Amino acid sequence: MKRRGAHRAMRVGVFGLLGTGNLGNDASFEAVLAFLRERYPNATVDCRCGGPAYVEQRYGVAASPLNAYGGEYRTASTAGAIVGKAVGKLVDAVRTARWVRRHDVVIVPGMGVLEATLPLRPWGFPYSLLLLCVAGRVFGTTVALVGVGADVVGGAASRRVLALAARLARYRSYRDELSRDAMRAMGVDTSADGVFPDLAFALPTPEPTSGPTGAVGVGVMDFRGGDGDRHRADELHAAYVGALVGFIRWLVASGRTVRLFVGDHVDDAVAAKIVAEVGSPAVSAPKVSTMDELQREMATVDSVVATRYHNVVCALRLGKPTISVGYAAKNHALMASMGLGPFCLSAYDVTGDRLVALFTELVSSDRAPDLAERNRAAARGIEAQFAELSAAVLAAPPARPPVPAGKGA
Repeated sequence: MKRRGAHRAMRVGVFGLLGTGNLGNDASFEAVLAFLRERYPNATVDCRCGGPAYVEQRYGVAASPLNAYGGEYRTASTAGAIVGKAVGKLVDAVRTARWVRRHDVVIVPGMGVLEATLPLRPWGFPYSLLLLCVAGRVFGTTVALVGVGADVVGGAASRRVLALAARLARYRSYRDELSRDAMRAMGVDTSADGVFPDLAFALPTPEPTSGPTGAVGVGVMDFRGGDGDRHRADELHAAYVGALVGFIRWLVASGRTVRLFVGDHVDDAVAAKIVAEVGSPAVSAPKVSTMDELQREMATVDSVVATRYHNVVCALRLGKPTISVGYAAKNHALMASMGLGPFCLSAYDVTGDRLVALFTELVSSDRAPDLAERNRAAARGIEAQFAELSAAVLAAPPARPPVPAGKGA
């Protein structure tokens, strides 16, 4: 491990699919960035991410692209695109090594970086994560996977790549026991790895509304199953949207207003489709592009039904009675930790009737006191996470003389 000179500012890199329109990923980054700025104000922070222009504009942090090839996350359907991706992978190995070498610590903040609950290829982000962790070992830079999500990955290639990356990271913590158990099952020694609440629990919340509003929030997603469901993706999507439409029509008929929320820009089309299908002025879809905006909009509803993990986190953080219509076990783990384990449905087989029945049960009793206490416990857990990160990673980061940025790095 490198030693930093006593008078040189610590160099911290942040790595991940940030600035690409996923509110949960950006929320995890915001939490870590706020922590670094408060407790390590002299540290130099920059990002390697999917949306560098957005990150620079919104957060005032220098950022560079995660991948050399601009079409990395688009399907390569031509010979030129395939060659471009292949060459890009080779270039990325050099770029990542140069970038990592210039840092004392690189943090991967939250996100489901060790899971494949949605469609994932081993040569996509898993490969990028492996390059990062290999470079960290080669150059003595501490790579810290902080509060990340994991699941037992079905695809053999992706599983091997992610497990190797995790083993090479010098620090790991997880957002739930499920994630730690998954990495243990994939052959990673997790005996020194901690479990803490999701990093989004560190974000400030807006003032609650005074009294009931009669509004229900519904968090929608462009849900099409996971890697093994590509052959029936359209069927799953249609059934999921149909269930939400039926439920929302029931809410409107019951005299409630409905506000649709998204967690990623790809969900916008789904929200617009549901608004059109329901065809009622009682249903709206406010535009949100940050977790702060989502929280402010969600604060105006009485209860929430949501699919995306961080939509559920947001609702629980605000103390809203919540139903999760999840696509992975992580949603159930989160809901159980907040005392709402029975209020989980699967996006794979949800129906409007099941939503109506569970919602009726959800709103039949006052759940605010228990949610408030569990949020206080989550806040203590977040403080413990940051205290451990400080002690294990940031108190004495590896270091050596600064390495100047090279062209193309």
